[in-house]
Amino acid sequence: MTRAISTFMAFVLLGFFTGCGSKQFTQGEYDDLSESRLLDDKFNETDMRLVAETMVNSLVGSRIISEAKKPPVVMVTLLKNRTQEHIDMKSLTDKVRVALVKSGRFRFTSKEMRGDVAEELEYQGQSGYVDPVTARRKGKQIGANYMLTGEMTDRVQEVGDKKYVYYKCTFNLVNIESGILDWTDEKEIRKYYTKHRVSF
Repeated sequence: MTRAISTFMAFVLLGFFTGCGSKQFTQGEYDDLSESRLLDDKFNETDMRLVAETMVNSLVGSRIISEAKKPPVVMVTLLKNRTQEHIDMKSLTDKVRVALVKSGRFRFTSKEMRGDVAEELEYQGQSGYVDPVTARRKGKQIGANYMLTGEMTDRVQEVGDKKYVYYKCTFNLVNIESGILDWTDEKEIRKYYTKHRVSF
């Protein structure tokens, strides 16, 4: 009898702890990326899209680009995160670069791929495996005209049951030869949240 009760209690406790464990999400559906969803108080994909769209439209419409006789060559550096959050700045950087490439107004050189490109040039020119007629030669790369840089900052304020989160993302286009800042712009985002009181 005691053993039966112990077995029963073990199953009861197992069910209790299983029910109190983390929820498993097994069903879902695709969401509309164009719609804004505030699931928490963090920087989200809607904020990323707003920043990218604003900066791309501003840069494409700027005088320095609209009056250019041919598409300038730009090197994009990884945006700096000066906020208190962990934000995927690489995704934001890539999103801006992809949109600028699609505009047809720019050409890009990749700082991140320099090592791989140099290694491939060495392979084609020195390994003896590549036909010299088709091998790419050193000293033929196009130098970038501009460097696109940027950073994101934030400010968080809590007043009573309200929380205000402010982001500012600033982009700069620097002429590499002259060092002149030929274009700059910023996008500001402010969101507020209300704390829900927990009653017992």
